[in-house]
Amino acid sequence: MISAVHTLVYADDAEAARTFFRDVLGWPHVDAGDGWLIFQTGPSELGVHPTRAEHDGATWSTNQHHEISLGCDDVQQTVAELMAKGAEFARDIRDDGFGLTTTLKIPGAGEMMLYQPKHPSART
Repeated sequence: MISAVHTLVYADDAEAARTFFRDVLGWPHVDAGDGWLIFQTGPSELGVHPTRAEHDGATWSTNQHHEISLGCDDVQQTVAELMAKGAEFARDIRDDGFGLTTTLKIPGAGEMMLYQPKHPSART
């Protein structure tokens, strides 16, 4: 039986990304050896989105891919707290319909969406 989801982040600067997750996000972790940190990410959920759909009369499509998004209960407060710890964001908070979203810069590893969902959550 599946007992967990193990998320992988591939980073050009793995040490910078690990430091960010450890020190800025404050995620608990274990050292799997030689500084290879494995982080506890808390409750999670998985959504399956179509690669093609129509919305408001427009058709959109994307390639098959996987994406990591970070969820929070109050995006304004979370952004303020993370900025106080040195985090940077690629854009301002906006309403994307499904939730209030922004894009968090992960040092050495690109960007991840941070969002406050408007939909019911499967997280417990």
